Amino acid sequence: MSKIFISCALPYANGPCHLGHIRSTYLPADIYARYNRMIGNDVLMVCATDEHGTPIAVKADKENKKPIEISKRYHDMIVRDVKSMNISLDNFTRTTDKAHYEIAQNFFKDLYDKNLIYRQDLEQLYCDNCEKFLPDRYVEGLCPVCGAEARGDHCEKCGKALEPTELDEPHCITCGHTPKIKETYQYAFKLSEFENTLKEYINNNQNLPANVKNYASNWLAEGLNDWILTRDMDWGIPVPLDEAKGKVLYVWIEAFLGYISSASQWSKKTSKKWEEYWNDYVVHFIGKDIIYHHSIFWPGLLTAYGCKLPDMIYAGEFLSLEGEKMSTSKNWVIWIEDFVKDYEPDLLRYYLTINAPLNKDSDFSWDDFQRRNNDELADVVGNFLHRTFVFTKKSFESKIPEYNNPTAEDEEFRQAIEALPDKAGKHISNYEFREALVEIFKVAKKGNKYFNDQEPWKTVKEDKTKASNCLYLSNQLAKTLAYTLKPFLPTKADKIAEIMNIKTLDNWEDAKIPLPSGHVINKAKPLFKKIEDKEIEAQKAKLKENLNEKEDENMSDLITIDQFDEVVIKIGEIKEAEKIEKSDKLLKLQVDIGEDKTRQIVAGLAKFYSPEELINRKVCVVANLQPAKLFNTLSEGMILATGETGALLTPDENAKIGERIQ
Repeated sequence: MSKIFISCALPYANGPCHLGHIRSTYLPADIYARYNRMIGNDVLMVCATDEHGTPIAVKADKENKKPIEISKRYHDMIVRDVKSMNISLDNFTRTTDKAHYEIAQNFFKDLYDKNLIYRQDLEQLYCDNCEKFLPDRYVEGLCPVCGAEARGDHCEKCGKALEPTELDEPHCITCGHTPKIKETYQYAFKLSEFENTLKEYINNNQNLPANVKNYASNWLAEGLNDWILTRDMDWGIPVPLDEAKGKVLYVWIEAFLGYISSASQWSKKTSKKWEEYWNDYVVHFIGKDIIYHHSIFWPGLLTAYGCKLPDMIYAGEFLSLEGEKMSTSKNWVIWIEDFVKDYEPDLLRYYLTINAPLNKDSDFSWDDFQRRNNDELADVVGNFLHRTFVFTKKSFESKIPEYNNPTAEDEEFRQAIEALPDKAGKHISNYEFREALVEIFKVAKKGNKYFNDQEPWKTVKEDKTKASNCLYLSNQLAKTLAYTLKPFLPTKADKIAEIMNIKTLDNWEDAKIPLPSGHVINKAKPLFKKIEDKEIEAQKAKLKENLNEKEDENMSDLITIDQFDEVVIKIGEIKEAEKIEKSDKLLKLQVDIGEDKTRQIVAGLAKFYSPEELINRKVCVVANLQPAKLFNTLSEGMILATGETGALLTPDENAKIGERIQ
């Protein structure tokens, strides 16, 4: 018996689960865990919600809430979604738990005491208006590579990884102020010292799948730099050093440790040692977007700490939706909560597994989901089981009949049944979950053909032995299907077992032991029903409607003519202009717009005009804009100019000062 430590990638607590989360991480981990428990291995499967980092802090700022309130809201949603999909986790915790804080801080302190973490001076964006350094997600601007709008950590359009200081025209997302570059310091991990060790780990680990090896090898080929492990934030785990006030651990050092803190909390509840599982065999189930984190950063940290490295890192590829990339921002997504309101979770578990191997991108299509449910689950598996149970009741008083004088066809079918557990099990052991399910389906299909060829509805009157052998073997396959489907469709498998009067499906080897003649089965119940066309059309319409609603929301910056009429734009004349100290972009202007006094306006024109060039220039001024402070200077309006060249929108020479533009 082996001990196996299984982890699912920590879901980030800023939203509920959708199909992609289940497909890439939780479902394959659950299949593997359930199978290994059935073959007698001692399994510990853990997970936790990842609750720190800037996205949660940003969302909290927008909603005027505390970050812990945001993370708690989504933690509860994620727990609900994971449970609804029958994911058999042994422990599910949070990275905001006190135990996690202690483990993460002790881990950091250990590496610091070994001189593997050091203080590094660097430049970072600082917002004078908010009076704080800005972590990457607090900055937005233009990508220096493609020019698209980008966040401080990467550009979604071209995929370029970025530093906030690389952005063109950066601005603070909290106040809109242009931040400046300011010297600060953070703490860095000497990742570069472990480059050779990590290359050896990647190259010599025969367990790692090709996509993980390729991603990691490409990253390593560029050479490793040391890795910044801290951030200037309030939300997060404080750096456990006296001189590091206001600094927290970067989420990508402490989130990994969520596997350990979840396992350690499980140990306290069970009095079992999680270390025994880790030291035997460790497998991480993740999505491909975090391969290099788990194959390079995490093993580097573990090596530094002195821990055994993961034996297997299995990375699921992406899931698209109706041929297009899933997007939560556009609501082009199917949430788990919505799916399980309409369909049983086992139907989704089947479809996400059978649709494509984990090492390939796949697509969720409502039409294909319907086809596979109807043609495979209902017509093949469900039809075979229902006919077997109904004929057993009708012709043999619900008792499994005798098996005597078998024909060559009988023996061929019996051998296929007996071979199925080993064939499917071998695939699961090799992380070939789709291939295992295909093998199960092939034998179920063979069972339908065998049943049709034997014609027990006829032979029960003409050749009782032939009918008896047919129903004996059909029931044996039904029992074998219950066992082999258990890791994939746990609820349906239990219902098959209930009909067959089997108490538990705990032992995979029991799938090979025939039920004896005379064993009584219970009344048959329909296990799979067909999905009607109108249901699927309604689902597709709802998906499109959700997308359109989101597009309407995204068009919220369009205004009506009445709203535009509320904007007061007047003709003004610049009377005074001067530079603002310590700013390369801003000028302080005194503008006459026909009132008793001039308006003071701060404008980003310093790169395009000298103060002298602007004196006596007529300009267009937004006159009813709420006053704001820029660089601690009051601004009481806005000068209209283009963003790229700073060209002023200059009125006709006949326009009068104070005249409103209609």
